[in-house]
This record gives sequence, structure tokens and C-alpha cells, in this order.
Amino acid sequence: MERIVEQTLLFDFYGELLTEHQRNVYEDVVLNDCSYAEAAEQYQISRQGVHDLIKRCNRILEDYEAKLHLVKKFLSIREKIEQIHVLAEGHEEIRKIAGEILEEL
Repeated sequence: MERIVEQTLLFDFYGELLTEHQRNVYEDVVLNDCSYAEAAEQYQISRQGVHDLIKRCNRILEDYEAKLHLVKKFLSIREKIEQIHVLAEGHEEIRKIAGEILEEL
């Protein structure tokens, strides 16, 4: 899986478990594509501090995934629903339900 997609999914599932400060910096750097220098200036910490915080957050998020497997389960369910959607060709009610489930994920 592409690293940025993986980081985004991990943040979507487990981001609320980070501290507010970690969440804000991580979101700005990883999701909003701010540079370490921009984040360091905004949060009044060093560039190295931003780097360390991002690294620590990645480790924390990966540890949650290793224990809970929510992203893995989500991706598996999404893939199976997409398969149902394809296999249900000609059965519009089934396709509709599969589409609704995909939207809810």
C-alpha cells in the first residue's frame, strides 16, 4: 500500500487516540503537506522536534493497527463488497445494497 494512503487510513482510524498536539502537527505535515520547517514555526518547536513527533506518531498508529487490525479489516470488507458488486451484475437490488455498504465504510 502506498505510504501516504496507509498513513491516512491509520490516522482516520486511530488519530483520535493521539494527543491534540500530536494530532494537529501530524495532520498538518502528513495530510496537509506542510513542510517540517512550516510546522516547526507554527508550533514553535524545532524542525527535528517535528520530525521526531511524526516518527513517533507513525509508530503509535502502527502499534494500534498491529493490535486492533481495524484498517486491515476495513480493506478486506471493502474488497469483498466490491466483489459482490461485480458478481451481482443484473441484480440491481444487491448492487444497490453493496453500494450503500461501500458508502458507509
